[in-house]
Amino acid sequence: MILSGKEIERNLGKKIFIEPFRKEQLNPNSYNLRLHHELLVYENHELDMKKENKAKKIMIPEEGLVLETGKLYLGRTLEHTRTEGYVPMLEGRSSVGRLGLFIHVTAGFGDIGFNGYWTLEMFCIQPIRIYPQVEICQIFYHTIEGEYENYKSGKYQNNNGVQASMLYKDFLK
Repeated sequence: MILSGKEIERNLGKKIFIEPFRKEQLNPNSYNLRLHHELLVYENHELDMKKENKAKKIMIPEEGLVLETGKLYLGRTLEHTRTEGYVPMLEGRSSVGRLGLFIHVTAGFGDIGFNGYWTLEMFCIQPIRIYPQVEICQIFYHTIEGEYENYKSGKYQNNNGVQASMLYKDFLK
C-alpha cells in the first residue's frame, strides 16, 4: 500500500522526516522534492565499475544551466529525508519527464532506515535548461510486511551531498 499525502503528514517527525518540509509540496500520495544547486559530472567518458570514477562539481546558477544530451548528471535533493517503518520510493515528476529530462531512472527504490539526501541520476534527450530549487521528483512511501532490518550501508547512509557511484567498493569484498 502507498501512503496518502495526509498519512505522510501524520507521520512527519515520527516515522517520516523531511527537512525542510513545506506543506505546498505535499501531494495526494507523495511529496515533491527540490533540486539542490550542486551537480557532479564524471570526468572520463568511459567509466569503470571496478574503479572509483572521478567527478567534478558544477553549480546551477539562478539563471539556470543547460544540460547536454549524452551526459550523465548527478544531482541531489535539497531536502534531507529519513524513513523508519516505511519503504521510501523516488520518481521523477511527470511534468519534468514530458520535457525529456529523466530523473532517477534506475534507483528509485529506497530502504527502510535510509537517512540522507537522495542522489539523482539525470539525463536528457534534448538540451534543457534546469534551475536550482525546482520541484524535480517526488517521494512516496510503501508499507512493508514481515520482519525487516533498517538500512545500514556504509556507502550511502548519512550522506551530506551528491554522491558518485561507489560500486567499486563491492569488488573489494
